Amino acid sequence: MNRRHIILATLFAVVLPACGKKAAYSPVPPGSTVLAFGDSVTFGTGAGPGEDWPTRLGALTAWQMINAGVPGDTAQAGQARIGALLGEHAPALVIIEIGGNDFLRRRSAASVKEDLRHLIRVSKAAGALVVLVAVPELSLLAVVAGKPDDSPIYRALGEEEGIPVIADVFSDVLSKPELCADKIHPNARGYEVMATGMFEALRKFGLVG
Repeated sequence: MNRRHIILATLFAVVLPACGKKAAYSPVPPGSTVLAFGDSVTFGTGAGPGEDWPTRLGALTAWQMINAGVPGDTAQAGQARIGALLGEHAPALVIIEIGGNDFLRRRSAASVKEDLRHLIRVSKAAGALVVLVAVPELSLLAVVAGKPDDSPIYRALGEEEGIPVIADVFSDVLSKPELCADKIHPNARGYEVMATGMFEALRKFGLVG
């Protein structure tokens, strides 16, 4: 084998595994600051104090969770506040759960996707790992049928930005009336199920030891 063939073989040996497998992550240590950035679902609307998913996830991981959920917030408006939160808390990890209110306001999926991309990139630039929580694209039909599905923009962003996406967890909770306070918010039990599902996904990604 000549030198050119050796170089090509080496490149294929490096590139092919990277294309075929998801990136491996190091666990985020207990005690680390983790920013939960989102809307009313992150805030915990529909349940009592301490029953929100960030608090429950913190109990499962021993992370110091910062609940930065704001009811009614959108991916578009959230761009104005994430920088200050990153500067104040310097999180090791940012978990982004937002976009539902954008869909309810009938913003285009393409616009919401680019707003989310901005949130992801600003968080990365601050030195944080980023995980995206897939949110259902809540159409009237989905709400009536009780079978919401993740908007495809979340999976696409995960692939394009090279970040983990927690898929199906939020949608699955909203598909079960006994886990919901209303059509768009979990109840206390629903947030518990959501946090457990997120924990299992984070463990598969390698972010939880």
